[in-house]
Amino acid sequence: MTVKNFINLKASQLAYFVRAFWEQRIPYTELDLYFWDTLEEWMQVKPNPDSPYSQKERVFWHVLHQTHYWSAQKLMQDPYLRSELETCLDYLEGEGQYPLDCVGIRP
Repeated sequence: MTVKNFINLKASQLAYFVRAFWEQRIPYTELDLYFWDTLEEWMQVKPNPDSPYSQKERVFWHVLHQTHYWSAQKLMQDPYLRSELETCLDYLEGEGQYPLDCVGIRP
């Protein structure tokens, strides 16, 4: 699987999981499990170390990191964090502008 294919597949899943958590359709443990499953699947992708990041990939890794770094309560209740992540998710879903403050890196 290519990096581009991986990111395209996982970006929509990530958006689904984060929104489902915010809407209290899934517990935080499911979002955290998605984080670990994604990292495990990423280990099967063999990117060229010199290959450039796409904007979508940078936003994807940023959001994935944020969902793991912050507590469930912070993700749910912090209006600034939530607004930032909403902007990122909109972009990942193809509905928004590239968020300049979302710069993730590959694990």
